[in-house]
Amino acid sequence: MNELTSLSLAQARDGLAKKDFSAVELADAHLLAIEQARALNAFVLETPERALAMAKASDARIHAGKAGPLEGIPLAIKDMFCTEGVRTSACSKILENFVPTYDSTVTSQLWRAGAVLLGKTNNDEFAMGSSNETSHFGPVTSPWRRKGSNVAITPGGSSGGSAAAVAAHLCLGATGTDTGGSIRQPAAFTGTVGIKPTYGRVSRWGVVAFASSLDQAGPFARTVRDSAILLRSMAGHDAKDTTCIDSPVPDYEKAVGRSVKGLRIGIPKEYRLDGMPAEIEKIWEQGRAWLKAAGAELVEVSLPHTKYALPAYYIVAPAEASSNLARYDGVRYGLRVPGRDITDMYERTRAEGFGAEVRRRIMIGTYVLSAGYYDAYYLRAQQVRTLIKRDFEACFKAGVHAMLTPATPSAAFGVGEKGQADPVEMYLNDVFTVTVNMAGLPGIAVPAGLDGQGLPLGLQLIGRPFDEETLFSAAHVIEQAAGHFKAAKWW
Repeated sequence: MNELTSLSLAQARDGLAKKDFSAVELADAHLLAIEQARALNAFVLETPERALAMAKASDARIHAGKAGPLEGIPLAIKDMFCTEGVRTSACSKILENFVPTYDSTVTSQLWRAGAVLLGKTNNDEFAMGSSNETSHFGPVTSPWRRKGSNVAITPGGSSGGSAAAVAAHLCLGATGTDTGGSIRQPAAFTGTVGIKPTYGRVSRWGVVAFASSLDQAGPFARTVRDSAILLRSMAGHDAKDTTCIDSPVPDYEKAVGRSVKGLRIGIPKEYRLDGMPAEIEKIWEQGRAWLKAAGAELVEVSLPHTKYALPAYYIVAPAEASSNLARYDGVRYGLRVPGRDITDMYERTRAEGFGAEVRRRIMIGTYVLSAGYYDAYYLRAQQVRTLIKRDFEACFKAGVHAMLTPATPSAAFGVGEKGQADPVEMYLNDVFTVTVNMAGLPGIAVPAGLDGQGLPLGLQLIGRPFDEETLFSAAHVIEQAAGHFKAAKWW
């Protein structure tokens, strides 16, 4: 059965179509792999009965010649997506018993395409974190390890469970959400491919909200082609989300393998940070060489407001989180801790239900939105955001098709190694990714090599609005040149 878990999504799709194996056999193989990999803590809820029932239905549709584009493909779903009849907790104590009566638009579209639900993956509580250590269900351990070391490595966050599950071959693909890098950073840390689509390309309806103007759902996969296949089924107009664009979804898979000859790839000079590890600079240089060899033209560009992106992000995101998380009050659903009166109940419920990082961000957000500070912080951060967006627009107007940058400032770090004494140390992990969310642009992280300790390093491509196709084409060039990376099994 193990060979079934080593297939790419595209190979599994073709194998199912040719009836080389059944959807039930494919689901069984992945359920066994999940069972054997519980040491990773990638899943917070396994759904074997539902997976086998869905796989059985897929086999019937394949047999009847009515297969969907993802028919029989076993996927993992981040615990931020509502799934009908399946607990959705956002990995928080305050929602630990919440079972939605509906599916998010993304998951309903995946089921309509024929996909199979294996279970819900672990993430930072309410997607607030860069290492998957703030989860109510404990941290995820990456399937990767440093050479000659048994130290547990973080898969990144907030979508750490999804990234680890894909990297460990526990599923053929997974969903993630990206508010400041929560798809691209874990993808880079685990040697997988992760794309954050343009804001508005994928519906946010039914996804537990963190920061509504920044959140965007996207897929994790082991190859660029697989991520293109998944995004096509996830994307599309949704009348229930007013920020979702009403335009046709391209066949992204067709863009994979397309020539990049004549593409102008921008290299932002502001991404050369002081003290950046030599290995990150080297892999970035390597990426430039690969794209140039494939016929792309490389041009240095300037994004002068990049240095303000991180502080502005950590004002905008907590402010929106403070507003979005006000609904968790112990009244309608989720945890309720009794109190002397309604105010006491609110206070007790929120104090007990939210973890330290979520409480920290709610307090920061409430502070920057409060009278006397709104203009000084929140309004100014929104103005900076406009300037960041304009920087990108000026480059695209000048004929740049996409930009190449590092995905992360380092390879993955050990569980507990960062942010314990100083949370800002953890926030700095988002330095290369937050600009993309602030500007609402698409960004893809693709594996580009290994560092000296044998851990994956990724490169990021940033595209024009709604031009994910160019990203898939350019990412495929890097993927072909770099090759594929697999973690040695230790669990």
